[in-house]
Amino acid sequence: MGFVDPLAAIIVSICFLGVMLYKRVNLGIALNATALLLALLSLNWQEIPPVIFETTIDLLTISVVLATFVIMLLSQLYKETGLINDLSESLIRIIKNSKIASSILPAVVGLLPVAGGALMSAPLVDLEAEKLGLKPEKKAYVNLWFRHVIFPVYPINQVLILTATLTGVAMPLIIMRQIPVIIVMIIVGYVTSLWKVSIVENKENSNPSKALDSALKSLLVSFSPILATIFMVVGLALAGIGLAEQGLDVLMASFTGLIILIAISRPSLQTFAKPLKGWGIYGITLATYGAFFLRNTMIDTGISEIFGTLVTNGNVNIILVLMVLPSVMGVITGSPSGGVAVSVPILAAILTTFSPKTASLIYMSAFLGYLITPIHLCFAFTADYFRCSLNKVYKYLIPSFLITFTTSLVIYFLI
Repeated sequence: MGFVDPLAAIIVSICFLGVMLYKRVNLGIALNATALLLALLSLNWQEIPPVIFETTIDLLTISVVLATFVIMLLSQLYKETGLINDLSESLIRIIKNSKIASSILPAVVGLLPVAGGALMSAPLVDLEAEKLGLKPEKKAYVNLWFRHVIFPVYPINQVLILTATLTGVAMPLIIMRQIPVIIVMIIVGYVTSLWKVSIVENKENSNPSKALDSALKSLLVSFSPILATIFMVVGLALAGIGLAEQGLDVLMASFTGLIILIAISRPSLQTFAKPLKGWGIYGITLATYGAFFLRNTMIDTGISEIFGTLVTNGNVNIILVLMVLPSVMGVITGSPSGGVAVSVPILAAILTTFSPKTASLIYMSAFLGYLITPIHLCFAFTADYFRCSLNKVYKYLIPSFLITFTTSLVIYFLI
């Protein structure tokens, strides 16, 4: 073994991860550096290269890492080609209610899983929410809350993919458990920010039939890459042909969505290459690899023996750990991926296998912890855009968080 007791090494490594992310170090670099530090502290140096090698050549790791890269490229090209603008504009032309528009628009833009993406939907929300006379802090809440409401059931959400992969639970089974949570989130968001607000019709959307047909056609075309990706992910998972176990279902679906987007938008070589010149895509892809590297390193440290003993001695309440560990890591890392990546290997030592209910609770805990943390980029960008303090937004966000978390727990115990 290495120089430090495995439990102490894990604690030091998690603290190291928290400091790096507090210093705004990219999540991909932070996760890989944390895994390497953990290996140096807890393993003999001869054991470290095999862990890296086995992580790198593993088919599941390769599939999920490549899928993450393709999904991020798809998201960036949506922005660069202007398809996201077509999608948003067509929705505005179809929807005649500013309440519905202000809540749907951030959710639609949320289909693009890019860091700090709430800044893309903020101007659209501002335009519709202004018609309703909402205060800046309520505008910020609407933009933040409804942007993220789709994530727990969105099949090409990287965190959901990572959770399903690391726990070995089929994604549709996790999504099915989280549908009631999403319904509650929508109701809570509406009651908190839009209930009893006077309805304002978008008169400019009161179009004749021909204009409405044009808007519907534009919506269908601009939405088709995402729709095709979603339907293919779900279809391949339900087909039961074994692709999901190796992460190939999401990889194939994301490639299909990318091909459709290219066929529709016909981007120039310069437009296609622009996202590839930035660090964003590579940073998130590296974070996915880092999640697998960290998991494998934790397993090799003998973490199962440490936490298995704690459970046997009755020193650890499993439900409490399932709730607290992912949510705290989501708050500390400012990333649901970080929360899941750190939590699953530790929880694997306590649980013999992961069930859909445990996988769902891990995901929701990490997701909700990330949603309310002040280092969450979407939160920071949204508050800055609407010129309001985080404290004013927390007045609406914390009660919504508590109700949603309680719903997740109720579903865990009842279903």
